[in-house]
Amino acid sequence: MGNLSNRLNRLAPSATLAMSQKSSEMKAAGIDVINLSVGEPDFNTPDHIKEAAKQAVDNNWSRYSPVPGYPELRKAIVEKLKKENHLDYSVNEILVSNGAKQSVCNTVMALVNDSEEVIIPAPYWVSYPQMVKLAGGEPVIVEAPFDQNFKMTAEQLEAAITPKTRMLILCSPSNPTGSVYSAQELESLAKVILKHEDLFVLADEIYEHINYTGKHASIAQFDGMKERTIIVNGVSKAYAMTGWRIGYIAAPEWIVKGCNKLQGQYTSGPCSVSQKAAEEAYIGSQECVEEMRKAFERRRDLIYKLAKDIPGLEVNKPEGAFYLFPKCSSFFGKSNGETVINNSTDLAMYLLEKGHVATVGGDAFGDPECFRMSYATSDENIVEAMRRIKEALAKLN
Repeated sequence: MGNLSNRLNRLAPSATLAMSQKSSEMKAAGIDVINLSVGEPDFNTPDHIKEAAKQAVDNNWSRYSPVPGYPELRKAIVEKLKKENHLDYSVNEILVSNGAKQSVCNTVMALVNDSEEVIIPAPYWVSYPQMVKLAGGEPVIVEAPFDQNFKMTAEQLEAAITPKTRMLILCSPSNPTGSVYSAQELESLAKVILKHEDLFVLADEIYEHINYTGKHASIAQFDGMKERTIIVNGVSKAYAMTGWRIGYIAAPEWIVKGCNKLQGQYTSGPCSVSQKAAEEAYIGSQECVEEMRKAFERRRDLIYKLAKDIPGLEVNKPEGAFYLFPKCSSFFGKSNGETVINNSTDLAMYLLEKGHVATVGGDAFGDPECFRMSYATSDENIVEAMRRIKEALAKLN
C-alpha cells in the first residue's frame, strides 16, 4: 500500500456523512430507520426554479461559464443583498462556487497562511476545522456550551485573539445548534474584530431564511465591517436546492479575485444549468421560501415539545436552521445491560442500532455533551422518531 499525503492524514472523515451511510446500509438490509442525520430540506425544488433549469437546457446553456459565475446570476445576488440585507455590493464582489461548502473552503485557502489561527466557536459545523487544517492553519476552538445558548461572547472572542489570528468563522443561524446571533450580539463581536487589523470574519449565512426570530442580521451590516467580512450563502437550504451545488461569497474585491484565481485552477465555474436555476430562485417569487420556513417552524415546535418530554435530555429552543442539539450527558456511564454509553457518539450509535433512528454525536461538532437531530422531515417521522428515542433512552440505567 502506498502512503497518502500528510495533508490528507491531517483530515478527519465527515461524521455526518458516515452516520448517513450507516443508516442507509441498515435501510438497505430492510430495517426501518428514520434518518435525522442529514442536513437537507425534505422539500422538492420549487417548480418555477425547475422550469428555469429545463429552459436553460433547451436554450443550450451547456458551455463553460465564467469562473466566478454568469454575470446575470451575480447581478441577481447583488440585488438580493441590497433588497434583503441592505448591503451594497458590486458584481465584482461576488463569486459563485460549487456549493457554499466550496465558498467556505475557497475563502479559508485564499486568506489563511501556514500556522495562522482561525477562531471557531464550538459547537461548529464539522468541516470548518478540517478546512483550516487543509489550508495549513490552526483551528482555535472557543467553547460556547449549552448554558450560553451555544453562542460565543465578545469577551471570549477577545480572549482568543493572538497576533497570529487571521479569521473568525461564524455561522448564524447555526448548524448544528439552530442558535441565531441577534444584531446586538453581532455588533459586540464586530467591535472586537475592528480593534484588530487584518482580522476577518467568514459569516456563513446559508440558513439565513430558515429563521424564527423575525429578522436575520449580518455582521457585515455594521460600520467598517463590510471590508472585513466574507459572507457565504447559497440556494441549497432556502430553496431546497442542495444537489444543484450553488453557493457564493460576497466580499471585498481583492478577496474575490483571490478566490477566483484559486477556483480557476481547480474547478472553474459552477454548473451552467444550476446557475440559471439559481438566478430564477433569486429573481422569481419568494413565496416558496416563506412556505418552507413556516413548515420548519412548525416542526421545530413539535420536536422541541417532544424532546422536552424525554427524561434525561436537556433541550434549548433553536431560533433557526432545522436542527435540535439536546444535551445528553446525563446518560453517560449508563447501560442497557450490553452497551455502555461513554459519550454522545456511543449514544448516537445506540439510538441507531436499538431505536432505529439516525442522529449524529456532538463530538464531531466540538460539543461531546450533545447530539444533533435534523427535523427536516415529516411530522409523522418526527413523532415516531421521538417515540423510539424516548423508549430506547428509558432502557438505559
